[in-house]
Amino acid sequence: MKLKFKVQPYQTQAVDSVVDCFAGQPLVNGITYRIDPGRKAQVSAFEEGFKNADLALTDLQVLANIKDVQRRQNLPISDKLVSSAGCRLNLDIEMETGTGKTYCYIKTMFEMNKRYGWSKFIIMVPSIAIREGVYKSLQITADHFTESYGKKARFFIYNSRRLHELESFSSDAGINVMVINIQAFNARGADNRRIYDELDDFQSRKPIDVIASNRPILILDEPQKMEGAATMEALPKFKPLMILRYSATHRTEHNRIHRLDALDAYNQKLVKKIAVRGIQTRGLAGTNAYLYLEGIDISKKAPVARLEIEVRLKSGEIKRQLKRLEFRDDLFAESGELDQYRNGFTIAQIDARNDTVEFTNGVVLHAGEATGDVSERDIRRIQIRETIKAHLDKEKQLFAQGIKVLSLFFIDEVVKYRDYAQSDEKGEYARVFEEEYELLKEEYLSELAIDGEAYRKHLAGIDAAATHNGYFSIDKKTNRLKDPVVGARAVDSDDVDAYDLILKDKERLLSFGEPTRFIFSHSALREGWDNPNVFVMCMLKHSDNTISRRQEVGRGLRLSVDQNGDRMDKPAVVHDINILTVVASESYTAFVSGLQKEIADTLTSRPRKATEAYFTGKTITTDAGPIEITPAMAKQIYRYLMKNDYSDDADQITSAYHEAKEAGTLAALPDELTPHADQIFQIIDSVFSDAQLPKVDDGRKPKSNPLNDNFEKKEFQELWQRINQKAVYRVEFDSDELVRKCVSALDSQLWVTPLQYTVQTGVQGEGLTDEQLKAGDGFSLTGSTTERGGSVHSLVKYDLLGKVAENTELTRKTVADILTGIQASVFSQFRENPEHFIAEASRIIAEQKAAMVIERLAYDEVDERYDVDIFTAAQTGQDFSRASAKLKNHVYDYAIIDSDVERDFVKQLDSSGEVVVYAKLPRGFLIPTPVGDYNPDWAISFKAGRVKHIYFVAETKGTMSSMKLREIEKTKIECARKFFGEISQKITQDRVRYDVVTDYAKLMDIVSGAVA
Repeated sequence: MKLKFKVQPYQTQAVDSVVDCFAGQPLVNGITYRIDPGRKAQVSAFEEGFKNADLALTDLQVLANIKDVQRRQNLPISDKLVSSAGCRLNLDIEMETGTGKTYCYIKTMFEMNKRYGWSKFIIMVPSIAIREGVYKSLQITADHFTESYGKKARFFIYNSRRLHELESFSSDAGINVMVINIQAFNARGADNRRIYDELDDFQSRKPIDVIASNRPILILDEPQKMEGAATMEALPKFKPLMILRYSATHRTEHNRIHRLDALDAYNQKLVKKIAVRGIQTRGLAGTNAYLYLEGIDISKKAPVARLEIEVRLKSGEIKRQLKRLEFRDDLFAESGELDQYRNGFTIAQIDARNDTVEFTNGVVLHAGEATGDVSERDIRRIQIRETIKAHLDKEKQLFAQGIKVLSLFFIDEVVKYRDYAQSDEKGEYARVFEEEYELLKEEYLSELAIDGEAYRKHLAGIDAAATHNGYFSIDKKTNRLKDPVVGARAVDSDDVDAYDLILKDKERLLSFGEPTRFIFSHSALREGWDNPNVFVMCMLKHSDNTISRRQEVGRGLRLSVDQNGDRMDKPAVVHDINILTVVASESYTAFVSGLQKEIADTLTSRPRKATEAYFTGKTITTDAGPIEITPAMAKQIYRYLMKNDYSDDADQITSAYHEAKEAGTLAALPDELTPHADQIFQIIDSVFSDAQLPKVDDGRKPKSNPLNDNFEKKEFQELWQRINQKAVYRVEFDSDELVRKCVSALDSQLWVTPLQYTVQTGVQGEGLTDEQLKAGDGFSLTGSTTERGGSVHSLVKYDLLGKVAENTELTRKTVADILTGIQASVFSQFRENPEHFIAEASRIIAEQKAAMVIERLAYDEVDERYDVDIFTAAQTGQDFSRASAKLKNHVYDYAIIDSDVERDFVKQLDSSGEVVVYAKLPRGFLIPTPVGDYNPDWAISFKAGRVKHIYFVAETKGTMSSMKLREIEKTKIECARKFFGEISQKITQDRVRYDVVTDYAKLMDIVSGAVA
């Protein structure tokens, strides 16, 4: 699999923000200079180097360009160039984690080369983790940028032992990129000081002097982590032409020319939405009764609580078990009469709205809370369980769309995952994971819907031991995993091999063919992990202050990709698919409030007050060109906000403004401002308020799709009474007749493709290069013959009767009667290709059986009817990435649709004046047939006059061609015709019609015929 990249407008804007700061700089390709050959080197062909041309613009010209860039984004206007690290040009580019910061500065290098000819770039990073990630990004984007710019960049990681690469960096005229981590030049070790030393193996030159001669453009990735004294002292020695600083959280301000902060990224749907499953512990006074409320399910009757309690087994052993308990259930009885549950632990209330359970003794438990005798080990087990559940929930939703789900555990020591003192080498977390995974896997397999067969097969085929893996450093002496070497002042590992493993497996991990779905990694390695398909993150580590919540979730914010490498970024469904679930070891409220505070603290460049002064001078784009907001216009905006209570006495934007904007009910702007409404609202939105912070969902509560008032409409209830009758089917046919028909069909239709094999001959060419041999280009084809291979499988034994009987659901005797009746010449094809013979014979026999079934089929009503509860029974775990827009005539607010045909059909149903009410029939509404249960698509009530109604059950198919409908589908459809035809015979008026339609127009043709 190969990740795909496409041009994104927001990324192009980030590139233009940098490049436009130098408008007017002439294009100069490759300023040549004499490379210092060194005292011990002879003059050679490598004397000539190519450096970046000096900046031809004056400081005032550059500042004017910067101001233009800032105005068009309504950023604070700089009054001077801010020098730093011995460089007069320092530009700040703010980009939220997960929005493609690395991609943007790589593209910026290509664009600067294209417009101005600059070609020497150094990417400087604070850690080996980021260095390896940047290098990987340069590799995987190389072809993409070659297609866009017609050239490739040469890139390498600086290594003081490979200085020939530095020589090439200077002498090559193309785009050259050096990636270097600050430890390579600001640490005290001998290897790190080599950059400043005259080296015998470098012709007695100093590497830093050779670097500086190129006048490189420095790109600092995460500059806030590189502000130590040693780094700031070293930067001027590189003699940079300019310094570009890319980060989501700038600590020191320079000239800020671009902002894409956390609010922008979330509101523009450029990163994943966040959900949190909080886990909190609290003590119960006077008792050590263990309780954990996993969550609450909505059932057909009443809410059910998923509670983990201690239970006494028949053997006398006490074990913790997860139970589904209802109102008035007594934990004393449920536990096998354990004393800790004796006093008042009877369920008094289950509140699904607030996710709480209350007991008769007054104890109230919230979802995600554990109480009583709870150890750290218990919490970690709960976290692992919740992570697996969140993973399987997401996987069940996304599997059919070709999106692989990955989950990531961060742990604080390797022994928790891989314990070499144990015979099986499994650490505590690996053991707990496999135990919990096996239990949950069986539970999910038993509850999968009937249409989830592909996912069922995928899930059942993956073993617990094969689906988790550890990515840690490796001790090269023992070949065992080890904890990373982390510096005393740093939180980042210096072990290259750990990052190499993670990054090397990046694309492979995205494939369904790779069974690894759960990844354990060391918390110190967090910056090496940026796989886009991480959907669940769990912190199995002791809390500390070195890693913020925002840093933690940053590893999983990138938008996911499917099996083709395409990014899932369509605005309509981006936040239905891309949701990152964080399993936290603190309460939901604590985690969310902490996360939002951290986000708010980073929004330093955003104004907090909507004043006249702030609006004055802001830029609006018109057909005639950009104009500035005048003081008079600013006063109108200010009064508009105050008049509608969209700002308060402190001039802060209120939640009323954001609520009205989301609902589309904002008050109209004054007439003079109306032509510029969109841009004015964008400027208002740039003023920070708490109401703008990303909404963090509770990961335990699925998005709901409630039944609405349409469900209670008389027309729907009458339709429902006409179709909710349950029935059983009868099929009476003569086996001899079936045998005769099958024999006749096989004799005329059965044709088997003989097994063949092809023999090709070729000859090796002469004078081949190593590259040709490695590429397989050393041979040319000289001949090819095809032979029939009937004897290829002669040693394989086939249970012909058994396989055909299994495929057709007939007895072995009936199958034997059929096969012995066919012509000898037809049967002889079995030897030619046994597998194809079995498949084709099974298909033809099944078709004949289906035709006879339909002819002889009859339905008998039973006393039971479908209850309306089936409309609410499957409301959890729905795939809202396939949901329609909100509907007005449907019995639910949304319809979960299965194809583009259904999507178009829903749009027409919902806008039709003839349709009174309709429903996508729930999965639980099934018609029994001899070839499996059948679930029709739609129930529709049409208005055909003041009194009369037409009731219709419709199946939507993209084609009516019998060649494209599978035989089993055709059989089920014909059985449904029988079913609805027979139950409608007992209705005196307004009978139910059933048919298959390709679109709404076809449906209306049938309905019109019924009216006539």
